[in-house]
Amino acid sequence: MTAQPSPSLSRRAAAELVGTAGLLVVVIGSGLKAAELSRDTGVALIANSFASAIGLGLIITIFGPLSGAHLNPVVTLTSWWSRRTGGQGLGGREALVYTVAQSAGAIGGALVADVMFGRTPGAFATQVRDGGHLLIGEVVATAGLVLLIQGLGRIGRSGLVPAAVAAYIAAAIWFTSSGSFANPAGTIGRSFSDSFTGIAPQSLPGFVGAQLVGGILGLALAAFLYGTGRGAGTGTGARYGSRFGRSAKAAPVDGASPAKVAYETVG
Repeated sequence: MTAQPSPSLSRRAAAELVGTAGLLVVVIGSGLKAAELSRDTGVALIANSFASAIGLGLIITIFGPLSGAHLNPVVTLTSWWSRRTGGQGLGGREALVYTVAQSAGAIGGALVADVMFGRTPGAFATQVRDGGHLLIGEVVATAGLVLLIQGLGRIGRSGLVPAAVAAYIAAAIWFTSSGSFANPAGTIGRSFSDSFTGIAPQSLPGFVGAQLVGGILGLALAAFLYGTGRGAGTGTGARYGSRFGRSAKAAPVDGASPAKVAYETVG
């Protein structure tokens, strides 16, 4: 079958922007609705984690064939690193464009969520999240996310990534002390909404730093456990190899072309 043309970088960046915005609308919006309907924090968190996991899985599924549905600068940076070490991934310019699009999308999504619920958009969050135990939680959450994506890519099971990432995030919201932000762009976006899922701006440096450390740790664990190679996963999203009826063994990849990649990767 004739290979489909690769989406341009501008289209892929638009997919990352819209996809990340959608993710923040889901995360913040479901948190606002949950807090509105229940004063029980546990019940609200159950609702928020459930909705966030479903929304994330759907967003990865729909935008994966376009951009890889990274939706997360850490995922994008691991993709860039994979390419530098001889695997599949993004070039430096692509990684920069993706990261800017994700950050802009996250902020936009936070503003849209507040507007939907009749709140003043752009009010910075006041919920301070500090303490070494929370930063350890972010390291663990992000390392686990990267290890999951990279591991599935290296064993040839990338088609499981949308469901696996969604399930992991739902679980990590509960088993980590930090609530598993695990996404620098998402963390920045959540600082623009003074809500149940928000984070005060003064807490951003610690959380983002912990996420970057977690990304490095996840990459190191993946390399140690699975080895390095061209089969490394580079995106959460579904650049499904079987898209349009092609085999998953189609041609080698460039940074983000669904016509040339078996599969690639939050947050």
